[in-house]
Amino acid sequence: MTPLEELRHSCSHVLATAVLRLFPETKLDIGPPTDTGFYYDFDLDHKFTAEDLEKIEAEMAKVIKENQAFRRQEVSRDEAIEIIKSRGQERYKLGRLADIPEGEEVSFYENGEFMDLCAGTHVRYTKKIKAFKLLSVAGAYHRGDEKNKQLQRIYGTAFPTKDELAEYLEQLEQARARDHRRLGKDLKLFVIDEDVGQGLVLWTAKGSILRQELQNFIGEELRKQGYAQVFTPHIGKLDLYKVSGHFPYYKDSQFPAIADPNDLKRFAEEGGSCADLTARMEATSPQLAAEINGRTGQETIPADRTMDPTQILDGFMLAPMNCPHHIKLYSSEPHSYRDLPVRIAEFGTVYRWEQSGELNGMTRVRGFTQDDAHIFCTEEQLADEVIGCLSLVKIVLSTLGMIDYRVRVGLRDPDSDKYTGDAADWDKAEEACRNAAKTLGVPFTEEPGEAAFYGPKIDFVVKDVIGREWQLGTVQVDYSLPVRFDLTYIGADNKSHRPVMIHRAPFGSLERFCGVLIEHFNGDFPLWLAPEQVRLLPISEKLMDYGNDLLTKLRAAGVRAELDKHQDKLGAKIRRAELEKIPHVLILGAKEAETQAVSVRSRARGDEGTQPFADYLARVQEEITSRSLPNKDNS
Repeated sequence: MTPLEELRHSCSHVLATAVLRLFPETKLDIGPPTDTGFYYDFDLDHKFTAEDLEKIEAEMAKVIKENQAFRRQEVSRDEAIEIIKSRGQERYKLGRLADIPEGEEVSFYENGEFMDLCAGTHVRYTKKIKAFKLLSVAGAYHRGDEKNKQLQRIYGTAFPTKDELAEYLEQLEQARARDHRRLGKDLKLFVIDEDVGQGLVLWTAKGSILRQELQNFIGEELRKQGYAQVFTPHIGKLDLYKVSGHFPYYKDSQFPAIADPNDLKRFAEEGGSCADLTARMEATSPQLAAEINGRTGQETIPADRTMDPTQILDGFMLAPMNCPHHIKLYSSEPHSYRDLPVRIAEFGTVYRWEQSGELNGMTRVRGFTQDDAHIFCTEEQLADEVIGCLSLVKIVLSTLGMIDYRVRVGLRDPDSDKYTGDAADWDKAEEACRNAAKTLGVPFTEEPGEAAFYGPKIDFVVKDVIGREWQLGTVQVDYSLPVRFDLTYIGADNKSHRPVMIHRAPFGSLERFCGVLIEHFNGDFPLWLAPEQVRLLPISEKLMDYGNDLLTKLRAAGVRAELDKHQDKLGAKIRRAELEKIPHVLILGAKEAETQAVSVRSRARGDEGTQPFADYLARVQEEITSRSLPNKDNS
């Protein structure tokens, strides 16, 4: 562990110590450090309140002041069982003990009267914990499984100094103020309705404008780079995803397979069990396994997952990825080396099964649309194509002012068996990603274990205006799926060759990207993205005709404008426009109507004074067309 992780891990033990002092009947599960702090999961009939957290914090301060030493004890497995039982903590701790592989050492850490099954490590004394804060309490299923009991998870954080803690807490306050879930509701951008389903986003009329503008923006860039845009279904045959490897590699994060209605009826009439139904749908026929294994030259589908084809039931899946559909489009016609690269793009909606506790507004959902594209090219074209994909991501981020980012090259973990494909092809793909990342001119890290199952990738990790990091754009190099699907092209030598495949998504998912964007801009979108760009505020009923005239002209010029027809006073109208974060407000009085002028107020620059409407219209059209970011110098 790093020193910061040790500090936070130690603080989680101090938290558990304090909870047991105040609530002795509590049963403990686990309390690890996290990227931003720590947590501990508790089983207790009493529901923790905000007042309880204050009491627990005070008790933690006492434990720290006692300067208890953290002492490690290594014990046998039998001794561990006795220790756990003697403390009345067998409900969860025995299960955690069973997770430790036979032959590995079993250790406990003791501080004061508290002892916990733990691999460590920790600081030496509790007084090393100088600055901590409990943040919240939330429900968390034991082992993350909804079938298990829901425990109470107390979140906290700790830092080496009080100044660092204060800085982090200020960042949290800013994050709460910018929370896209609150802003999305206030600005009427999206809705998530329980009757529709958790993690399924309903885009409102205003939110749809935001999404469509982003699609239009990247669509222009795609046309410049020679992409063909396509549409494919939201569902596909289960066998398609068995060939691609998404099933079973991503089985746990996909919606269950959908049985063919006729097969399902016949199976029910035969009295088949649910377990047998699942087994028959998930199994792969020996012929399909042999076909894929023959292409890849390895055992990609284990023999114990195959079944007599006559016993397998047909099924479908909600698409977890767009890749197989684009592959089928490529393979639908023969290709020569002269045709390559073939670039296929789609705003394709896909579906992933996320645990309900992991869902978060638009940033973690179950149905989302990717700005997905796949490039099929020769090995000689690979380097240039990857660089072209990276340049597209850079254009997107720079246009939106997201210029503070780092690059992560995700490689395979040599000790893992989750990857498919030939080792030599992996070496070539990883080298292509490294070389492309070097052209970006920004630092990049290599992280083993972060590759997709079919190939390495380059991820853009963007830091927003309050310092939080988000993984957004991605580019992936894939030698594996062209093999699994037996993709070919005819080379200059008139022989059949295998293309290389590139997966790329500058936005990633539109839902997640828009959620991040809402928080990045705090709802104050640049003019070109704002759902409502201009609001007209006549100061009296007599000026409504002038307002309607300007409204017509603005809309004819392609400006998204509205006329405030409420009978409120001007101050109330201005306040409403501010709350709704309208970029430009045009105040219309008698003088303005007489001179065909407008009094301009903008969120970026404040009161801009009175100017001829024609001049204002020309300027605002230029600001929209150029997709400029708001700043006080724009004029």
